[in-house]
Amino acid sequence: MIDVVFYFQVHQPYRLRKLQPHDKLRRLNYWDTPLNKLVAERVAERCYIPMNKLLLDAIERTDGQFRCSFSLSGTVIRQLKDWVPEALDTFVALAESGNVEFLCETSQHSLAAVGNLDEFAAQIEIQRKTVTDLFGVPTSFRNTELIMDNDICKKVEELGFDCMLGEGADRLLDWRSPQVPYRPKGCERLKLLLRSYSLSDDIAFRFSNRQWPNYPLFADTYADWLHDVPPPAQFVGLFMDYETFGEHQNEQTGILEFMRHLPGLVLEDKNFRFRTPAQVCSEREAVQELNIDVPVSWADEERNLSAWLGNPMQQAVHDRLYAMREDVLLASKTRPELLANWRELTTSDHVYYIATKHHSDAEVHDYFSPFEHPHAAFVTVMTAIDDLQAQVQKCLLTKAVTIVPAFQSPKPQSKKPKSSKSQSPISGKVRTTSPKSPKKATVNKASDRRKK
Repeated sequence: MIDVVFYFQVHQPYRLRKLQPHDKLRRLNYWDTPLNKLVAERVAERCYIPMNKLLLDAIERTDGQFRCSFSLSGTVIRQLKDWVPEALDTFVALAESGNVEFLCETSQHSLAAVGNLDEFAAQIEIQRKTVTDLFGVPTSFRNTELIMDNDICKKVEELGFDCMLGEGADRLLDWRSPQVPYRPKGCERLKLLLRSYSLSDDIAFRFSNRQWPNYPLFADTYADWLHDVPPPAQFVGLFMDYETFGEHQNEQTGILEFMRHLPGLVLEDKNFRFRTPAQVCSEREAVQELNIDVPVSWADEERNLSAWLGNPMQQAVHDRLYAMREDVLLASKTRPELLANWRELTTSDHVYYIATKHHSDAEVHDYFSPFEHPHAAFVTVMTAIDDLQAQVQKCLLTKAVTIVPAFQSPKPQSKKPKSSKSQSPISGKVRTTSPKSPKKATVNKASDRRKK
């Protein structure tokens, strides 16, 4: 029996307004709310609502044999709650069917896994609560853009997950099959399910490409391809962006009709069934250990981190952002909105737009970017970071801190009346001791550092 595992990634970022260094920013007004609302409403109308109905129909038509899985980023969940709640309701309906698994990820679809593992864990806990409240307790995990390495997998296991999704990159697997479960090196319990990238991309990217030799692709042809997967296949991981259906490839391409017929055609072969990631991991054993010593993702031809950290501009944004974390956490005790905005800036899309790739990779980056060119994206995000850092420092510097003097031997008491002011043995500054007129002392700023 071979398991067909459909996994759909659902994500929309909070896009930034096109900012310039001379712009006067007020009240953390970084975000292009009209554009974000427009995109959320459009994608919900073209993709989320019709496709969710199609999948519910597929579950009914197959008497519950069709199954699939989703991961909704925290950013898209908040957008749907605010602007298209009826679309979010259709995802809840899928969860209530009992045939659809919802995975956990980072709340901001961020690069925290390679920026700061403490932040990675914090965002996962935020997202775990969100997913639990809406869809049920998640036991499987997918990281942003399927980014993984040994350390990330180990952290995911420590956080209590049993199953994780990854990319079946050739350079990672060499001669091995992506269609069997693996155990990441250093893990004891976590099982890894990999993406069959060629079969996944036939739907996600090539389906509407008229230059593709297999265009047009029909559901019966694709079902035959699945039925012909060679041994030792135990499952076929079909992982893709959900916006593939109706948004990236519109309904006129026939892609929704393709998905309407595919489940029944796959099930015509009794050796095939649909399963969720959690089911595969509970029913099958890892065949061997997999050493992921270099990060792997599902992005671009390289399938590494170059989509987000491939040039000096991207690296500068990434380093600057995560170096601020300790100060932001300290400042958030009095101004929590600073942390909220900082976390939105960790969304991976902001550095994705700064990529300077070529050929087909560049076309994909340009398609998603709201900016005319990568340098405009860089100026915008650095302007927002500069402003946020200035507000964080202002918050820290205006916060009153009591300075504790170093120990000194007691001096003989003077018979003169005590003054209301005294000399600080540390700062050398006059410190007011009267509670009616406190003198604010400067805070020692938390040292910028980046935790690996």
